[in-house]
Amino acid sequence: MPEDLDMPPKEALVEAQRLLDADRPFHAHEVLEAVWKASPEPERELWRGLAQVAVGITHLRRGNARGAGALLSRAAERLVAYEAVPPYGIDVQGVVERTRELAERPENGPIALRLTKA
Repeated sequence: MPEDLDMPPKEALVEAQRLLDADRPFHAHEVLEAVWKASPEPERELWRGLAQVAVGITHLRRGNARGAGALLSRAAERLVAYEAVPPYGIDVQGVVERTRELAERPENGPIALRLTKA
């Protein structure tokens, strides 16, 4: 991924989902991180949390269940604040639930994760 990646949030979600579906969670993390760094303050923690979910899945894929659990727990806590009014069609509640499940039981993952509502 290029350092200067610049995508609007909806486009970034589509690309991140494509990468997650292709079993490339670290690349999805890079897309989400680019949006995090470019987002206005009220959205920054949302995108940071989503990026942490993707990198947490990367840790699971690499066999680092302990590191994944810690990262996924932090990600879920960041995302909770966006459950009431989820922006961009993001399934925040679903992502939080699955992220917490993976943090508590990493043996159930890595998994396919849907970022937006179907």
